[in-house]
Amino acid sequence: MKNFIIKERNSIKSALEKIESNGEGIICIVNNSSKLIGIATDGDIRRKLLEGVTLDQPIKLAMNSSFISATSDDSRETLLKLLDNGAKAIPLLDENQTFLRLVTRNNLPISEEKQNFVRSRAPVRVSFGGGGSDLTHFFSKSKGAVINSTISIYTHACLKQRNDDRVIIKSSDFNEVIEESNLALALKKKSNLNLIQSIIKLIGPDYGFELEIYSDFPSNSGLGGSSAISAAVLGCFNELRKDPWDKYELSELAFQAERLSLNIAGGWQDQYACTFGGFNFIEFNKNKNIIHPLRIQKSTKLELEENLILCDTGISHNSGNIHKDQKESMQNKDIDSLVRDNVDLTYEIRDQLLRGKLNDFGASLDKAWKYKRKFSSSISSPEIDDIYNEAKKNGAIGGKLLGAGGGGFFLFYVDPFKRQKVIDKLEKMNLNIFRFIFDDLGLQTWKTREE
Repeated sequence: MKNFIIKERNSIKSALEKIESNGEGIICIVNNSSKLIGIATDGDIRRKLLEGVTLDQPIKLAMNSSFISATSDDSRETLLKLLDNGAKAIPLLDENQTFLRLVTRNNLPISEEKQNFVRSRAPVRVSFGGGGSDLTHFFSKSKGAVINSTISIYTHACLKQRNDDRVIIKSSDFNEVIEESNLALALKKKSNLNLIQSIIKLIGPDYGFELEIYSDFPSNSGLGGSSAISAAVLGCFNELRKDPWDKYELSELAFQAERLSLNIAGGWQDQYACTFGGFNFIEFNKNKNIIHPLRIQKSTKLELEENLILCDTGISHNSGNIHKDQKESMQNKDIDSLVRDNVDLTYEIRDQLLRGKLNDFGASLDKAWKYKRKFSSSISSPEIDDIYNEAKKNGAIGGKLLGAGGGGFFLFYVDPFKRQKVIDKLEKMNLNIFRFIFDDLGLQTWKTREE
């Protein structure tokens, strides 16, 4: 910018030389402290020369001390408006009126590229039917099918690349931080964040980063929370890829990290649900898993949101152990037959939701729970049975324990005129009610500027 400024004592001739050099027809005059005191155009100088001022005299004699200026904090929009309103050039000044640069129509500042960070959120799911049939050992020999929907309860993640190899992983859910000088050390560190470490190991980023994760739900909820965590982390890193994974690939990576890398027993539905989002009917067979999005009527969705009650039993469980127990029990032909019956029921639930037959849907939930209780001795307990029976007594048409069972969340479909009665009863039993609406989008990721 040296061709746009000149000291007040410098000659008019030297000012004209700079004007000729900068090509904008203007020069900014500063004092010895670099404070802007005036501007001069080639027209201003020409008029002063006609008045008798000579080229050897100081440029201060030809300057205009009444000028339009702006600060470095003024927006690009503001500068555009000033220029469009007739200003030929606008000096940018700091808080001390020190000249910084000249803005012209041909030289308008573009905001510097700031470091972006990536955000994501992945919803949990509520399952309506078909649980157990999404286990590989079942659908390897028989067709499996589940139906579920994602809801407005999320895992959130935030990722920022670093300029060095340092890796920082924070989880408010576990109140734990991993901070190491490189990725290899971060992955080796023993922690409660082994699922996150497993995912990152699969991704294999070649840069340092900061990753923070937090969730809206308690752990071991039966809502597919581990899959929501997996999806959120994968989504952040995927946002930075030049060749992003599609939703099937993201779901399969989440399955790999949880089921194969960590050897945690379980099914396939959660990974697909959290990634795809919405109401889905998912079919499983030996060769291919297919997600069928369901076009549920708006009125049906709204009625479900009003009549479904999601409540936390406060009972912790280990889904992996329950799935292992369930796998063993499926060797029993009677249990295997029950799972098949549950698959058939899932097709009925699909049709009931599509047709808006919600009382029938509620009755099917009751039937699904009765099937599920028989899959394994670990699925229910006297305490869980008591919760279910009290909900039924007070107006629930049907319901089921979500996830593998043994604890976590109950989902009840209630008579609309008895909703509050059911809620009051459950709260008297010291159970927490979680309000929600349905989520139609699944995993969402985006970039944002660091301000």
